[in-house]
Amino acid sequence: MIVPELAPIEYRTFPTAIGELTVAGDSRAVRFVHFERNGGPRASWVRAHGGVVRDAQSQLEEYLEGARRAFDVPLVAEGTPFQRSVWAELRRIPYGETLAYGEIARRIGHPPAARAVGAANGANPIPLIIPCHRAVGADGSMTGFGGGVAVKRKLLALESGQRSLTA
Repeated sequence: MIVPELAPIEYRTFPTAIGELTVAGDSRAVRFVHFERNGGPRASWVRAHGGVVRDAQSQLEEYLEGARRAFDVPLVAEGTPFQRSVWAELRRIPYGETLAYGEIARRIGHPPAARAVGAANGANPIPLIIPCHRAVGADGSMTGFGGGVAVKRKLLALESGQRSLTA
């Protein structure tokens, strides 16, 4: 069996008010957003000069400046069916709002699976665009986040209109 060659993954790394971000994808869709603390581009990735990766960078910069509330770049988030259902529900959480892990579990039809929702949240390959920072503990507490809890607090403050990240 001949396996078709996959399109190369292209990336852009850029500084932001929450640290350096790397956004990566192929010619059709964004596949990854990495925080500096979680590692940069993989050795097999090639530097992007335009296309969907550049569009994602622009939209991320606008979001972090407080000028964008929703993203419209195409995404491909590879994961299990359960993970993908969690990520789809995360995208339904409105800008400026949060939702408890248990409520996300209930909404996707798995009420006792709050911890599994948390694990799926942690496996999100496209944070910020898939807004995993909007998931919180049942008591509203800030729990783990790939960019760190301090960054999660900043993002939620930005979305609640308390302050700009670039001000």
